[in-house]
Amino acid sequence: MTGNSLPDSAHSVRAVAIVASLLALAACATVETQSFVVPDNTRIESARVAVGADFSKYDRLQATDMGIYFPEGTAMSDEDLQRLRQTFRTAFMDELDAYSISREPGPTTMKVEASLLDLRDAVNTRAAAASMRPELRDLATPGSLVFLMELKDSRTGQVLARAADSARAPAFGTEAGKQTDWKAVDEAATHWARLFRTFLDDNLGAGPATP
Repeated sequence: MTGNSLPDSAHSVRAVAIVASLLALAACATVETQSFVVPDNTRIESARVAVGADFSKYDRLQATDMGIYFPEGTAMSDEDLQRLRQTFRTAFMDELDAYSISREPGPTTMKVEASLLDLRDAVNTRAAAASMRPELRDLATPGSLVFLMELKDSRTGQVLARAADSARAPAFGTEAGKQTDWKAVDEAATHWARLFRTFLDDNLGAGPATP
């Protein structure tokens, strides 16, 4: 997304933050008690909409910078992180040009947070998952690269929906002798941007979700 779009998070399985600001997934000690339903006919691998979530009141988005989380002991160079950040920002902004983007929270503004959870090179996946919020642990399965989007009320922080997909898994240069496959990164960013734009189109403006 833009400079005010897609998360720079500071927590990453030793959390590697890639933006200075779409998802700040800080570890949380509280247990989530919200109920979610699975929407019909979704093309996303894992989608959940909060029971009672009323999307009809939202007419604009507040997007934060995208965060990427690597296992402890892995990292990308600052230059590659910047390029990765820009690739996803551009892809998502191209897809969200029809939406009104807000810099500030508001009564009709929905916050969009997105992250990549990369556990493909995790030596201790249990320890890696333990540092994440409980509701995200099932998504961050051993050996997986998951793109996650969360939709929240911008003022209360209430989670309205979560959508995750792992259909694309481009190689990242996170260790010596390993190069980032930038062509695959571009394709993955475009794929996820289109996929989640469809998810937004299907849900933004919809009525309350029911069990």
